[in-house]
Amino acid sequence: MVFSSGEDRTVPGSPGDVLTLISAGSATTRSDLARVTGLARSTISQRVDALIERGLVLETESGESTGGRPPRQLRLRTTDHVVAGVDLGATHCRTILMDISGATLGTCEDPLLIDEGPEVVLAHVDERIARLLAEAGRPASALKAIGIGVPGPVEFATGRPNNPPIMPGWNDYPVPEFFAGRYDASVLVDNDVNVMALGEQRYAFAGTGYLLFVKVGTGIGCGIVAEGRLHRGAQGSAGDIGHIRVSGHEDAGCRCGNSACLEAVAGGAALARRLSELGLSAETAADVVALVQNGNTQALRLVREAGRLIGEVLASLVNFFNPEVIVIGGVLARVHDHLLAGIRETIYRRSLPLATHHLTIVPSRTGVDAAALGAGILAVEHYLSPDNINRIINDSQVPTASG
Repeated sequence: MVFSSGEDRTVPGSPGDVLTLISAGSATTRSDLARVTGLARSTISQRVDALIERGLVLETESGESTGGRPPRQLRLRTTDHVVAGVDLGATHCRTILMDISGATLGTCEDPLLIDEGPEVVLAHVDERIARLLAEAGRPASALKAIGIGVPGPVEFATGRPNNPPIMPGWNDYPVPEFFAGRYDASVLVDNDVNVMALGEQRYAFAGTGYLLFVKVGTGIGCGIVAEGRLHRGAQGSAGDIGHIRVSGHEDAGCRCGNSACLEAVAGGAALARRLSELGLSAETAADVVALVQNGNTQALRLVREAGRLIGEVLASLVNFFNPEVIVIGGVLARVHDHLLAGIRETIYRRSLPLATHHLTIVPSRTGVDAAALGAGILAVEHYLSPDNINRIINDSQVPTASG
């Protein structure tokens, strides 16, 4: 699987644009590039030669001949260009190493408490990335970008968490700067549900332009893909549906300080609390899942009811956003038969017929890998973006002063 930056370029022709065409498979020879871009063969040769010199492209004589000399094929050089995708949850760290074509080179997952603070958690991430690089036989210099998904709001432009409720000590912490002296790599930090949405869309719904990924775990969040790209909003808080007010539940206090928020009545923590009040052993969303899987009728009833409440909020989003696909992920998606039944029931009853005519509502297909894969894709697409490639090419061509 090969990923491109996904950016629209109105004036193709820079080295970055040329690499985008090569990485997407839209042009695999110099002749193809000249035809697609309309540029002179000499200009294309300059661009391709610069990419080859910088180690970004390989040219091999593997094309089929049409009567003359076989055309030389162009493809990404992946050996010395890898990225890491990191999924930081409340109680786990999942790390994936992939090359810039999207091929997975290694993964690992460990229990890790996010509330131990950024220094401890990021030191663990650093160690796991180093281990995956060593196991894959890649030097640290091959790491070009790191994508990290965290369970809280993030100012994407700076990579700093913003008042994350379950991440004490992380507020405004400069996550990218932590890795500055360790790797010569860009570091991108985003909310976990955003990278889940990206991973799901790229891997499972590549032809889908409009997708909502709803994570139903301890809390509830939503990642938005519009026209094939993540939509974060002006400050990065788009999709925070867990704090939309649900009527009739004014007595349900929320960790945000308000009451009647969706996650305060339908999130995994809320369901566990209600089951505990009924005398059942349930402290976490995972405990709720276990009870459902064991056939507990009270847990089944609460999960189905939670689905209906989530469906009420999503019905408004369907009318407003008109997605093609809604994907349900997170811990409670493990009992998706019951959760999705409630969600579908309400969405199809409350949304406009035109908005639901071709709507698909499904459980996550990438499962537990969604966030790590999405974080890796975020890193790949940043590294392969035309602007970044042009910067790399330009930096390599700047003459250095001799001493």
